[in-house]
Amino acid sequence: MTNETTRPTTRTHDHAIDPLFLERWSPRAFTGEAVPEAELLRMFEAARWSPSAYNSQPWRFLYALRDTPEWDSFLGLLVPGNQKWAKDTGALVFLVSNSRMKVGDELKPSYSHTLDAGAASLAFALQANRQGWHVHGMGGFDHERAGPTLNVPEHHRVEAAYAVGRATPWAELTEEQRAKERPNARRPVTDFAFRGGFPQRQEQE
Repeated sequence: MTNETTRPTTRTHDHAIDPLFLERWSPRAFTGEAVPEAELLRMFEAARWSPSAYNSQPWRFLYALRDTPEWDSFLGLLVPGNQKWAKDTGALVFLVSNSRMKVGDELKPSYSHTLDAGAASLAFALQANRQGWHVHGMGGFDHERAGPTLNVPEHHRVEAAYAVGRATPWAELTEEQRAKERPNARRPVTDFAFRGGFPQRQEQE
């Protein structure tokens, strides 16, 4: 029996949805198991079929597998707090978006490149869960060094980093870890979906 059957959660839905959306969460305790490259490529295959902005497909995934020459370089780009737990994951991924798109024979600015890359990242994470892995997204990395270190071209933006691995079973967690390693809740739909536009006195948060 896996840990996920007994792990406490505060997640409940207010409207009927597919369970895969509740099952996706971002642990910090990982087993140290390596992610086979073939498994990671399946996750990227799911991202491939995301909404593509006139088929410009602006997302780029840069990755390093555990125990390979690239691993230390990728891990070193994370802030120390993220390095502390990400060292036990099986793959590290950086998501990059292309801020230009080809229209006819011209390269033009892409208004939605970050949105499109974000859509690809969710497909990537949901597919990972379907394969029995977990993905933890991070904004905590060295933004200045990431571009040069990863050889990111001009007109591209490093959006986020992701750690991929096998979550530590609930029964194997320490009491300190158990306080943190449970899926969290979300605000209700009524907090962010408004028919007809923003309420006149909506507070900005």
